[in-house]
Amino acid sequence: MKALLSRAAGGPETLELAELPEPVAGKGQLLVRVKACAINYPDVLIIEDKYQFRPERPFAPGGEIAGVVEALGEGVEGWSVGDRLISMLGHGGLCEKVLVDARQALPLPPERSFEEGSALILTYATSIHALLDRGRLKEGQTLLVLGAAGGVGLAAVELGKAYGARVVAAVSSEEKAQAARDARADAVIVYPRGPFDKDPSKALAQTFKEAVGPAGADVIYDPVGGDYAEPALRSIGWEGRYLVVGFPAGIPKLPLNLTLLKSCDVCGVFWGAFAARDPQANAEHIKTLFRLWEEGKIAPRVSRTWPLEQGGEAIAHMAARKAVGKLVVTMD
Repeated sequence: MKALLSRAAGGPETLELAELPEPVAGKGQLLVRVKACAINYPDVLIIEDKYQFRPERPFAPGGEIAGVVEALGEGVEGWSVGDRLISMLGHGGLCEKVLVDARQALPLPPERSFEEGSALILTYATSIHALLDRGRLKEGQTLLVLGAAGGVGLAAVELGKAYGARVVAAVSSEEKAQAARDARADAVIVYPRGPFDKDPSKALAQTFKEAVGPAGADVIYDPVGGDYAEPALRSIGWEGRYLVVGFPAGIPKLPLNLTLLKSCDVCGVFWGAFAARDPQANAEHIKTLFRLWEEGKIAPRVSRTWPLEQGGEAIAHMAARKAVGKLVVTMD
């Protein structure tokens, strides 16, 4: 079988298409023919050895997949050859076939494509955990979403609307602004590209303040970081919650006097650790996501696909912060 492998730390150009032996399903495992593998920002970091986890090389990036069951390992129940599924792997998805722990597999509804299925879990599970558990978002509150046209950003916009919030989406281009409008954001800001010195930072803070209104944002969802963080924090409301989700623009340093003046919380969001520590709560969130998906209140937006041999280009596209919605590598 073919796989796109990282043999040494580096950028997407270091990935190599290789032939590997076909895996064999062991106890409790499913052998899955991968049909689609979504690309996320952790794929950029993991091949550079900058992610929280460092798999032993060689390994294939790609953390979430959709595919078809080809064989069942010993003791597996509830699955049959030919079943369609989605699963989170952490890494290893950019392969034609993978082994999946049967307990970590979810049925893919027959009316949904493999591309859609591969693009659901990571972004929406991260966002629902962030907004409900960490952000305590309530109906009628104001939610400011940075990077609102990326995978997690669009998920946060859709979920914010599903839970009755007023959603202000902040993006870096008019193309991305249209994606946020299509996701039903109530207001959209197009901000300039950083880095910023003092005056542009103040101007951006004023833009955020005007967009969220005089009471400030109740929840700020920040998967961007960098020089966007402080201007956003300055727009937070009294006892607001600032959600730290990611840092593609760099790791910011926040002036903590602002947290005192606004009596606000700065909350870290680490969905993978949450899912491992409280699998029951995570399973309830996943159940909710499937219901919202069925009701049409959320819908993964796959903006572009690549074949496996060009998977490195998909990761490069993600690294350049060009993604609108989700990027997917297909195996057919």
